[in-house]
Amino acid sequence: MIRISNLSLPLDGDLSLLRKKAARRLGLRPDDLAAVTPVRQSIDARKKQDVHYVYTVDVDAPDEVALVRRANDRNVTLHTPQPYRFPTPSHIPECRPVVVGMGPAGLFAALFLARAGIPSVVLERGQDVDTRTADVEKFWSAGTLDPTSNVQFGEGGAGTFSDGKLTTGTHDPRLSAVLDVLVEHGAPEDVRYSHKPHVGTDVLRTVVKSIRMELQALGCDVRFGHCLEQLQTEGEAVRSLTVRGPEGPYDLPCRTLVLAPGHSARDTFAMLHALGVPMEQKAFAIGVRIEHAQSALSEAQYGPAWRRLPPSDYKLACHLPGGRSVFSFCVCPGGQVVAAASAPGQVVTNGMSYRDRAGSNINGGLLVGVGPEDFPGADPLAGVRFQETWERAAWDLGAAGGLPFSAPAQLVGDLLSRRPSA
Repeated sequence: MIRISNLSLPLDGDLSLLRKKAARRLGLRPDDLAAVTPVRQSIDARKKQDVHYVYTVDVDAPDEVALVRRANDRNVTLHTPQPYRFPTPSHIPECRPVVVGMGPAGLFAALFLARAGIPSVVLERGQDVDTRTADVEKFWSAGTLDPTSNVQFGEGGAGTFSDGKLTTGTHDPRLSAVLDVLVEHGAPEDVRYSHKPHVGTDVLRTVVKSIRMELQALGCDVRFGHCLEQLQTEGEAVRSLTVRGPEGPYDLPCRTLVLAPGHSARDTFAMLHALGVPMEQKAFAIGVRIEHAQSALSEAQYGPAWRRLPPSDYKLACHLPGGRSVFSFCVCPGGQVVAAASAPGQVVTNGMSYRDRAGSNINGGLLVGVGPEDFPGADPLAGVRFQETWERAAWDLGAAGGLPFSAPAQLVGDLLSRRPSA
């Protein structure tokens, strides 16, 4: 296979033009190429009067070694795909593994185990995505919170009600396998090659449901509304779990446990800490959502061509002399700020957008790094208490105005002038 990089494509170009450009780079006719597969697409907006797409493609052609040698172009190289292969199990355990949590980590752990012939029991304290969607809509419209079925807990994890971004700074060979699974289950094909792939909450809801249906078809026992409460151990080995289900607590035999509880299962963290599971404090970031007009951002990024391009995002960082950093995170073009609480008396926000990102606003987290020096104590859970302090303070500000789960909000101009917003 030949990989060709830095192929420019005008904004109105299509895959047939991309094929012609790839063939021209190799000195061939378009029909001489058996296949042209995009592997990366980005937007070059450095010159606002010449905004265009830049592609990397893989092509199949006869006598590839000779073609690469003849091209004599550093952007034309031989490429051997190395798809990720899940390790072959040495044996099938008699006692099914238990996977706790149905966010991305739990879903993919259960899926790859099941595809390898090891179906698991999957425990999720929240509800299936259809029931969960109804619970979330009720929360947003009436302020009625279900602590076990909300924006944080339930099938698909917190990302189900988010933007569906698939960006990472790592270059792990397993990434392609993850993207392949998402596309197999309904995600758009372009997530395989887009520079900043994005699924959208509306599509993600069907994707995670489809993955769950494959789990069940492969023999997994998926249990919604079942929450891990305790581990029973013998020596340093897990022997069974205490699980709270709709009918009450029960014991579940377990020899292999995959913990994928996500960020918000604070009761699970406390239970594991009480059992003596090794933990340590971890630095993280905390902040607010900042919202702008999408049209203004897109025009600033792309210039006159902005209406012909997908909604733009942005990324900003400021490194301060004292060692802290302030930075943008989880920017949601064409999206909205949503209430994302999972506990009463606490306010949390998130950003969410649909596949088309057609909303009039763009929002993103504006965060500051915090660490152990900021936490109220040296124990591993001090950072959780730090979070809860700010979440309760936000609740108090909203509740003072008679609006539960209402995030305090301020205009940027008022913030910079140190005055409240009316």
